Amino acid sequence: MKTFKKTSLATLLSATAMLSAGSAIANEDPVKLGLMLPYSGTYTALGEAITNGLKLAIEQEGGQLGGRDVEYVELDSEADPSKAPQNMSRLVNGDGVDFVIGPVHSGVAMGMLRVAKQTGAITIIPNAGLGAATNELCMPNVFRTSFSMWQDSYPMGKVAYEQGHRKIVTITWDYAGGKEDLAGFEEAFTAEGGEIIEQILVPFPSTEFQSYLTQIASLEPDAVYTFFAGGGGVSFVTDYAAAGLKESIPLYGSGFLTEGNLEALGDAGEGVMTTLHYAETLENDANQAFVSAYENAYGELPDTYAVQGYDTGMMLVQALSVLGGDTSNQERLIEVLANVHLASPRGPLSFSDSHHPIQNVYLREIRDGKHEVLRMAYENLEVPDDACQM
Repeated sequence: MKTFKKTSLATLLSATAMLSAGSAIANEDPVKLGLMLPYSGTYTALGEAITNGLKLAIEQEGGQLGGRDVEYVELDSEADPSKAPQNMSRLVNGDGVDFVIGPVHSGVAMGMLRVAKQTGAITIIPNAGLGAATNELCMPNVFRTSFSMWQDSYPMGKVAYEQGHRKIVTITWDYAGGKEDLAGFEEAFTAEGGEIIEQILVPFPSTEFQSYLTQIASLEPDAVYTFFAGGGGVSFVTDYAAAGLKESIPLYGSGFLTEGNLEALGDAGEGVMTTLHYAETLENDANQAFVSAYENAYGELPDTYAVQGYDTGMMLVQALSVLGGDTSNQERLIEVLANVHLASPRGPLSFSDSHHPIQNVYLREIRDGKHEVLRMAYENLEVPDDACQM
C-alpha cells in the first residue's frame, strides 16, 4: 500500500479564495450529473437507493453544487455490460454531463472504464466492487465511493481465526466478484494460521444449494465463509438454517450476504455475522442524522447502497464548494476531489492515491432483525493498489 502526500483542504480553500469573481464559476449552467444505474431488473432497488442518497445530500445543500443548480440525467444501465460503452458515450458525448455516476454491476464498470479512459470523463463509482477499477485499471479521472470485494472480506479472516476457527469451507458463485471476495477472506485467514479445507464454486446464478450443504456437513469444518448477495444470499442463509447447519457450523460472510435482506431472512438470519463498511445502527452523529433524514424523505431505512449514493453527493458538495462551482479546470477539479475528507454516516472517509475509499469495516451480527455492530473489524482500511500506475 502506498504512502503519499496530498494537498490539504485548507490550502485548496485558500487558493480558491484568491480566484477573481469572474473565474469562480465557469458558467451559470447547471452542473449535469449523469446517473448510469439500474432502474429496471434485478438491481433496481440498488440503483434507486443510490439515487435517493445522492439527491438527499444535494437537497440538503439547497439543491445546488457550488452555487449552481443541478440537472440529473438518469440512464438505465439495465446492469448489461454489453450496453455499457454505448450508454457511457451517450452521457458524455450526447448529453454533455460534467460527471458520470455509476455503475452497480462490475461487468458494466469494465465497459464504462474503457470510455472513461478514452474521453477523460470524471467518473464516480458508487457501488461496483471490481478491484481493478482502482488498481490495475486506475486513472486520474475515476473515483470510487463504495468498496472493493477484498476490502469488506479481508477483515473477516482475522475475525474468524480470533473466534477459534482453524478449518473453514468457503463457498460462492463461480464468477469474478465472488472469487475476489473469497480471496480477501482466505488471504487474512491463512496468514493467521487457518486452513481452507475446501473452496466450493457454484455455477452463477444458481440458487440450488442442497448438494453443497450436504457436502459441507460431510466435511465437518469449524465454520463456513460465503459470498452471495440479493436473492442468492436469502436462499443460502435460509437453506443453511433449514439444513440444520446453523447451530453446529457458524456462518460468516461479506455484509452483502444480508444487506437489504433482513426482512426476507427472518429468523434464519439471526446470529449470522458479516463484515461491511456500514450498518444502519452505527452510533455516530452523522449516521443518526442521515438515517432520520432518509427515513423522512423516503419512508424507509437506508442501507449501504443509499450511504454510498449519499457520500457521492457529499463528495461533490465539498469539492464544488471549494471550487466555487467552477468545473472548467479538470486537473484542479480532480485534485480537489482527491482531497475530500468526509464525516460520513459510515465513519471517516478519505481517498487513497488510487482514488479508493479509506474507511472502517465493521463486524456486524443480526440481532432482532437488525445489523448490530459488535466492534470495528478494521480501522481505516486501505486496499492494495500496487498495480495502479497514476
